[in-house]
Amino acid sequence: MDSPPEVAFFPLDGTWLALFGREELARDAQVSSEGGGFSPFSLAHNVASQQKVDEVIQQAAEAGAAITKSPQPTEWGGYAGYFKDPDGHLWEVAYNPHFWVGPKDSQK
Repeated sequence: MDSPPEVAFFPLDGTWLALFGREELARDAQVSSEGGGFSPFSLAHNVASQQKVDEVIQQAAEAGAAITKSPQPTEWGGYAGYFKDPDGHLWEVAYNPHFWVGPKDSQK
C-alpha cells in the first residue's frame, strides 16, 4: 500500500501499524501537541461503515470518553472521529472505504 508523506503504513498479520509524526497526529485528532497533555500515540479501531463510526463514538461518550473530534469525512476519502478514554489515551474510530482488514462477513 502506498503511504502519503505524513504517515507510513506497515501491514501486519490481520492489522496495520501506522506511524504519524507528532504534529500530524495532533492536527488529525484536533488536540494540542503542546506540553505533557498529549501523548503522541493513538489506537485506531477500523469499522465497516460510517454508521458504525458514529455508533462507536457514541458508545465511547456514554462510557465517559471525551470526544476530541466528532465523526466527519476525512481528506483521504474515509470517515473518522477521535476520543480520549478515561485514562487519557487517544483513540481513532475510522471507516476506510479503500480497504478492510477484517473478516469479509463483518463488513455489514
